[in-house]
Amino acid sequence: QDQLAESGGGSVQAGGSLRLSCAASENTLRNCMAWVRQAPGQAREVVATIDRYANTNYDDSVKGRFTISKDNAKNEMYLQMSSLKPEDTAMYFCAADLTTFSCSPFFDRLIARASKWGPGTQVTVTV
Repeated sequence: QDQLAESGGGSVQAGGSLRLSCAASENTLRNCMAWVRQAPGQAREVVATIDRYANTNYDDSVKGRFTISKDNAKNEMYLQMSSLKPEDTAMYFCAADLTTFSCSPFFDRLIARASKWGPGTQVTVTV
């Protein structure tokens, strides 16, 4: 699995939950990994990051609602999303910064440096 592949998106009512998965190679998961979302007409924004040692970081808009994790044995990364809001509606991508094991706390830099991206999975939250 040399490419990234997201799954688990869908449509859910506000207040509901979804879990996204990202299949990746063992080598890719050793680097900084991120979930990034993009709503129509808006720039991409980092939602959460996880580094080689499973240290995590979150955008303020999702803290306490989203949890990023990974399973090295399964070569997968996850994003558990709960208490979903309509403003969470977006295409969600998994991304990897292959230049580092740790993740920059400056999310704009992370987006610029990420060199591997999945095709994305759509999440739609309805009222």
